[in-house]
Amino acid sequence: MNILTWEISLTKEQLGYEKLTPPASVTGYLLDPVSLSATRRRPAVIICPGGGYGHLSDREGEPVAMQLAAMGIHTFILKYSLAPDVFPASLMELAETISEIRAHADAWMVDPDRILVCGFSAGGHLTCSLGAFWNQEFLWKPLNKKADEIRPDGMILCYPVITSGAHCHQGSFQNLLGTHANDENLRRLVSLEHQVGSHTPKTFLWHTASDSNVPVANSLLLAEALTRHQVSLELHIYPVGCHGLSLATEEVSSADGRYVEPQCQSWISLLKTWLEHF
Repeated sequence: MNILTWEISLTKEQLGYEKLTPPASVTGYLLDPVSLSATRRRPAVIICPGGGYGHLSDREGEPVAMQLAAMGIHTFILKYSLAPDVFPASLMELAETISEIRAHADAWMVDPDRILVCGFSAGGHLTCSLGAFWNQEFLWKPLNKKADEIRPDGMILCYPVITSGAHCHQGSFQNLLGTHANDENLRRLVSLEHQVGSHTPKTFLWHTASDSNVPVANSLLLAEALTRHQVSLELHIYPVGCHGLSLATEEVSSADGRYVEPQCQSWISLLKTWLEHF
């Protein structure tokens, strides 16, 4: 395995304001070729951990990357910008990450048509934002990219923050929008059930019905919107489980065991099957 790291620095001209926090960073885990498939290109998945746009959960980073690597996938963890930086800083960083991977597809043996984004909670909002906005000029033009260069080919959304409406996770939108958090037009722009469309990539989505932090209504609103636009969707709603489960195993559990949920552990194997038919 070859481990890569790089930074993503955004300029004032790109953002429209002077960036307030250090550059974002990416850690990539490139699998070594094996003799029987040395010329085979692998899918790539960019992981965006959650944390309400205020911090990043390490439980939703490397442990997930290692599970995906075991499936034969190149994985990348994006440590994106958080508050006080605001929309669309983190979205631009995710777009830049996809562009960088696609540009190095030959050298890294990546399939340029199988570059996916995977997000947890607020990281799910970030990844779904790219699925909604990758073809919008406000995103690709300041980055000096073409829309297809930043296009995600699939989305993996794990208990995502989606709506800024009645079922919103208020803290995420406060951090994402900062002093403009009460701007109705901006809140609707980042309420993703209103922004996805036929251009949004195929999606794997899961949530728990008992999530008290980010209500399952977030995923249901998104699922309805994706279905309305005929976007390919696999949806799993588990009956129990707290917010922030990650893999729902002992490996990512707290000392009190609150993040161990056997019923939810199947999501990673269901994802494996979904990816095999991608």
